[in-house]
Amino acid sequence: MSTQKPIVLHPSDTVAILTSRAAKGDDPLGLGTPLEGPVSAGHKLARSAHAAGDWIYKFGQIIGTATQPIAPGEHVHTHNCAFSSHDEAYEIGADLDQARAAIPSPSERTFMGYRRDNGQIGTRNYIALCATVNCSATVVRRAAFELESSGALDAYPNVDGIVAFAHGTGCGMDSEGAGFKILQRVLWGHATHPNVGATVFVGLGCEVMQVARMKSQFGGTLADRFHGLTIQETGGTRATIEQVKAKVLELLPEVNRIERSPCPASSLKVALQCGGSDGFSGITANPALGVASDLLVGLGGTAILSETPEIYGAEQLLLRRAANDAVAQKLISQIHWWERYTEMNGGSMDNNPSPGNKAGGLTTILEKSLGAAAKGGSTPLTAVYDYAEPVTDAGFVFMDTPGYDPVSATGQIAGGAQIVVFTTGRGSAFGSKPAPTIKLATNEALFNSMPEDMDLNCGDILSGKISIAEKGAEILDMILEIASGKQSKSEALGLGDNEFVPWQVGAVM
Repeated sequence: MSTQKPIVLHPSDTVAILTSRAAKGDDPLGLGTPLEGPVSAGHKLARSAHAAGDWIYKFGQIIGTATQPIAPGEHVHTHNCAFSSHDEAYEIGADLDQARAAIPSPSERTFMGYRRDNGQIGTRNYIALCATVNCSATVVRRAAFELESSGALDAYPNVDGIVAFAHGTGCGMDSEGAGFKILQRVLWGHATHPNVGATVFVGLGCEVMQVARMKSQFGGTLADRFHGLTIQETGGTRATIEQVKAKVLELLPEVNRIERSPCPASSLKVALQCGGSDGFSGITANPALGVASDLLVGLGGTAILSETPEIYGAEQLLLRRAANDAVAQKLISQIHWWERYTEMNGGSMDNNPSPGNKAGGLTTILEKSLGAAAKGGSTPLTAVYDYAEPVTDAGFVFMDTPGYDPVSATGQIAGGAQIVVFTTGRGSAFGSKPAPTIKLATNEALFNSMPEDMDLNCGDILSGKISIAEKGAEILDMILEIASGKQSKSEALGLGDNEFVPWQVGAVM
C-alpha cells in the first residue's frame, strides 16, 4: 500500500482518508494532534475542529454528526460520529443537462454472444431447472448434480451447464400479495433469461406458485423455451429426478446448436453491485465502475444500480439527474417504503454499515451510500424499476432491491442483466448464475490476498499507477471479454449455485 498523503475528496470535506495504516503517536495531517492509537487505512481523520452536533462532510456531502468535540487530526469513526439527517430538499432534474453532457461517444464495441430466435442476446447458454416451491428444491438440485457428474454435457461444448434455481418459498403465501408477485417475476425472469437456452419447471403440484398461472400472465414468445412437470403427477421424488434428467438429455442437442457470434455492446445489461465495502470503495472501484457504466450507456447499453437501503442518503444525487418527474417520484416512493418497512420491523435505515464495513473505515449508511452510488456514473437516470421487474429501458437505471447481495443480484438478473460487476474492499466469495459475476478489488492488499476470487485490481488507482478513467475503460474491456465467454474467477471456482435468493416479503402463512 502506498504511503502517500491522506486523500481529500472534495474541498468542502471536513475529513481526509488514510491511504496507509498510521501508528499511535503519528500526526498524518500535520495538525498537531498525535493519534491516541493506530488507525487503519481507509479510515478518516478530521481536517478541522468539530463541536458536538457539527455536520461531518465527505464527498462534499453530510455523512453524519459529531457526537462529541473532535480535534483537528483526530480519528473520526463510530466513537465520535453518528448517523444524522441528510439532504432531502430534492432538486429533481437539477443536474440533468450536465448528466446528458456526460454521456460519452465511444467507438462501437462488440462481444461474442448468443443470438436467440426471439431477439434476446445472451452471454452464457445454460439449461435451467426451476423449482416452483421449496418442496421441489431437492429434485432440481439432485437432477442438476447427477447430470453434471455424469459427463453428459461433455459432448455439448456450447452448453455452459445445468443450473438449479431452488428456493425456500412458493407456498404458504398470499396468492395476490407482494411476495407472490415478486417470486413469480423472479422465476419467470430466470426461466426466460437471455443466458438460458431452455428451462424445466418442477413443482410439487399443490403449491400456490403454479406454472400455468405464470405462463398465462406473462406468456409471449418466451414461453416456448420451458417445460414443466410435478412430483405428484410424475410418481414421486426419484421418478421426477429421472424424468427431469431425461428431458434435459432430450433438450441438450437443440440448446447446443446455437453458437457465439458478434453482438453489439448496446445489447448488454450490466448489474452493478458492491459488498464487503471499505473506506476505499467510494474512491477506487466504485467510481471506476461508474466510468465503465457511463461508457456502456454511451454504447447504448444498460447499467442497473440497486440496493435501495445502500443509496439512502445519496438519493438526492440520483434525483438531480432524473430524466423526468415520474422517474424521480418512483425512486422517492421506494425510499419512503423502505423507511416504513424498517420501522415496522423494529429496524433502522442505519443498520448498515456492517461490522466488516466499519472495520474497513465506513461509519454511517450515509457515507456508505455516497460511495456506493458512484457505481452509477454520471449519466441521466432514465428509469426506476421494482424488484425483478423486466428492464426495458437503455441507459442508467435503478432497481429497488435490498442491500443483501444475493437477494439484490437475484432481482437484477431476473430483470435481464447478463453480467454482474461486483466491487469489494473486504473481500467477497460471491458468484451468480446464469449471469457471471466479475469482482473488482478496491485495494491492492485484498487483490493480493484473494487472487483466486478477484478479477481486477482497482487499488492501483490509489498509488497513482492508473487514473479512474483508465480503470473504467479497463473494466469495460473485461465486461466485454467475460461476455464473450472467458470465465470469471467466480465461475472458475464454481460459485453461483447457492446465490439464487429471491426476496421474501409478506406473511408466511
